[in-house]
Amino acid sequence: MAKTVTIIDTFGFFFRAFYALPQHLSNKEGFPTGLLTGFTNFISNLQKDHDSDYIVFAVDSKGDTFRNEIDPNYKANRQAPPEELSMQLPVAIEWIDKMGYKTLGMSGFEADDMIASVVKHAKEKGYNVRVVSHDKDLYQLIDDGKVVVVDAIKKKVMDEDSCFEKYGVTPKQFIDYQSILGDSADNVPGVKGIGKVGAEKLLKEYGSLDSIYENLATIKGANQKKLIESRDNAYMSKELVTLRDDVLDELDFDFEEYKMDIENPFLNIYDELIKYEQNAILRVLKAKNQISEEQHNSAVQKANNKSETHNNKLEFKTTLITDTNELNKILDTFDENTIVAFDTETTGLDYDKDKLVGFSFAVNENEAYYVPFAHYYLGVGEQIDIDAAKDAIRKIFKSRVVGHNIKFDLHFVTRLIGKDLDINGAKIYDSMILAWLINPESALALDKLSSALLKHEMVSFKDTVKKGETFANVELGLACEYAAEDALITLKLYNLFLEKLKFQNAEHLINEAQNIEFPFIKTLMKMESEGIKVDSEFLDIFLHKVKSTLYDLTTKIHKLAGSEFNINSTQQLGVVLFEHLGLPVGKKTKTGYSTNEQVLSSLIDSHSIIPLLLEYREVYKLFSTYIEPLLKLSKENKDSRIHTSFVQTGTATGRLSSKNPNLQNIPTRTKLGAEVRKAFIASEGKKLIGIDYSQIELRLLAHYSQDAILLDAFRNDKDIHRQTAVALFGEDEADSKRAIAKTVNFGLLYGMGQKKLSQTLDISTKEAKEIIDKYFESFPSVKSYFRSIVDSAKERGYVETLLGRRRYFDFENAKPMFKAAYERESVNTLFQGSASDLIKLSMNKIHNIIEKGNIEAKMLLQIHDELIFEVDEYHAQEIANRFKEIMEEIMELNVPLKVSVNIGSNWGELK
Repeated sequence: MAKTVTIIDTFGFFFRAFYALPQHLSNKEGFPTGLLTGFTNFISNLQKDHDSDYIVFAVDSKGDTFRNEIDPNYKANRQAPPEELSMQLPVAIEWIDKMGYKTLGMSGFEADDMIASVVKHAKEKGYNVRVVSHDKDLYQLIDDGKVVVVDAIKKKVMDEDSCFEKYGVTPKQFIDYQSILGDSADNVPGVKGIGKVGAEKLLKEYGSLDSIYENLATIKGANQKKLIESRDNAYMSKELVTLRDDVLDELDFDFEEYKMDIENPFLNIYDELIKYEQNAILRVLKAKNQISEEQHNSAVQKANNKSETHNNKLEFKTTLITDTNELNKILDTFDENTIVAFDTETTGLDYDKDKLVGFSFAVNENEAYYVPFAHYYLGVGEQIDIDAAKDAIRKIFKSRVVGHNIKFDLHFVTRLIGKDLDINGAKIYDSMILAWLINPESALALDKLSSALLKHEMVSFKDTVKKGETFANVELGLACEYAAEDALITLKLYNLFLEKLKFQNAEHLINEAQNIEFPFIKTLMKMESEGIKVDSEFLDIFLHKVKSTLYDLTTKIHKLAGSEFNINSTQQLGVVLFEHLGLPVGKKTKTGYSTNEQVLSSLIDSHSIIPLLLEYREVYKLFSTYIEPLLKLSKENKDSRIHTSFVQTGTATGRLSSKNPNLQNIPTRTKLGAEVRKAFIASEGKKLIGIDYSQIELRLLAHYSQDAILLDAFRNDKDIHRQTAVALFGEDEADSKRAIAKTVNFGLLYGMGQKKLSQTLDISTKEAKEIIDKYFESFPSVKSYFRSIVDSAKERGYVETLLGRRRYFDFENAKPMFKAAYERESVNTLFQGSASDLIKLSMNKIHNIIEKGNIEAKMLLQIHDELIFEVDEYHAQEIANRFKEIMEEIMELNVPLKVSVNIGSNWGELK
């Protein structure tokens, strides 16, 4: 009887197992365990489900593969896996080896190539093969009587018949089928415009890709044109999807090293099964007497020791201060150079409505204090008097004050104390900003940083404040334990981060923080406090108009659908489109048919209902995301002003983000979207000024690359997009193709490849490639400079913006799917990050001038490269000119900075 080989598509199986089991599974330490549970279930049933002689765990290797040489965009769009999955993967891979099994991977190749190579060797020896995978890429290996593909979760075996039943093609045609169809998930282009049905019909008639192209003249209609335009992509796709089966040819591969009959594989990971609470398999092992009581107790002790090591608590003293004399005695030891970590406790997160109930502080890493003054519950003990609390805060702010997200605390403190507290003159520091400067993509929450860097698990808020209550209701002793810890951990992290920056040879970022980032906190705080006025009456009228539009669209959609249904229900919509109306099905999700924007856009010419659905979604988003919430917020404020929160550390590039509400993402491209901006108005007797940096990233490109054409264009104030159009298309077509040139100019800065450019411009990928090639031929300095950015990032591990902020890229350990993304992001970070540096410098300078009282103006919003101010209408032009001068002269580059200025009564007029 022939021997059997089972080959596991390891990462594919892990991904499948992760999503197949409840993702909330975790052990008592909060470590996710869903994937690990799926893996132990698989191993425990291995012999029963896959009765084999040999088992091979095929894995992907680190770094690029040969496919990235064929197409650098291959798998470039793959999203990072969920954090819960990434946490479990290394544990599961380690378990394979510890249990006695073996993985198989090789640099430059994917797991699928390893599988194909093992299949080839197995067939040569006359072995039968079971490939455990859900990946259709492996269907090309199916060979009845020799090779089947098995879905380990659904326990379904795929042979030649089931392959044909599912896809309408045989396994031998599967490579050609994928070459036509492409794969958006892996950036395999395929033949644009031909889907599953079309590919199936072509292969049924002509048999193979080569035969299809040999008989192009006989193919009628649009498919012929599509095939002609995508010939290069089709054959490149064939190279990408064809699995290499010769990877092991030069190696002494021995199946005997991959024997499956391992006795009690769980014994070697028993302590980890306990640690990760794999209770089901533990019960089985004990019931079968496969583990002795002594071995079990030893493993429990080992697991507990690991847990204790991980959860060690820092030792420090927390002191509750309820006596004013005691408080003043401590504060009297402070001077202007004392570093004080400071944190507030409040009844909520809204500084306009909620109140301060106490504050904590620490000046060394051994003791921290909590000062309560507004706790309220039956039997509450003595607290500090409110006036004494205010005096204490004033004294603290004469020192050097460190907070973690200190802007939040400052809002509450200034509201409590008022103008008596000179925040602009205060020396403030922020440990969260230092953490962001060290690694702008790390988790920045205080408890996460404490756990990761200090191995100290902090007291949780949910364990401190009962549901339905506020911090004011927390018993003083418990409040002290929670609040004082916040201050002490803030101080420890602040000191640690200063050392880390020195260790990273990035001491310049300490200066950058002190001179720019920390002062920027005050700039943003002032903007948030000012808010922007909203015309509630205008929004009320607009709301009714939008509701009427939604009603009309709903009526038309229901009529075309032939029935009434909930348009906002993707499940109901999927049934209507793909079952009732019979439109071609795109991709399916766990809950039904996918009806996302991409799917609907691809069906735009299939039915008259589709344009209406796209319009409905756009209008509904406007209604639910902007109009209703903005109207509600404006009516809640006595001055009808909306106060957004700016997040200084919200992006890796350094650009600001905005929340509660997000005012940086209000749509402008549609007529209705632009109407929303008209609701943001200047107060009576005031005007709004909009000052927008013009083509700032392209000017930075000229500054850095020193490209002669770009330098000449900007130094002589030429139309850069027309100049690019001349270079790409010639003088005669320059005017008509300026818009294309503009797309290319900005697209390449943001890492746009030929596929994305072809989609944006609605041209073939071949044409897009020709345009990109022509661009780099015309601007050779740009291409070499882009390459130098990437090369430097690979060598140093980071890129630096104009002000020296860093973003790190782990090219060395990145999987192929991330490397191409890292290359794009390294280029993008330099330009977008440097642009944010310039606007940040301008904002700080303008803020200082306003605060010194030289100008009657309010800085209200920052929308990427634009600043919006509210000023006295009679001095609007004069103030605009002064701010324009500041922004254009904020830093000397190799090309001049330029801004556009607009003045109006509402935001919509600032064009």
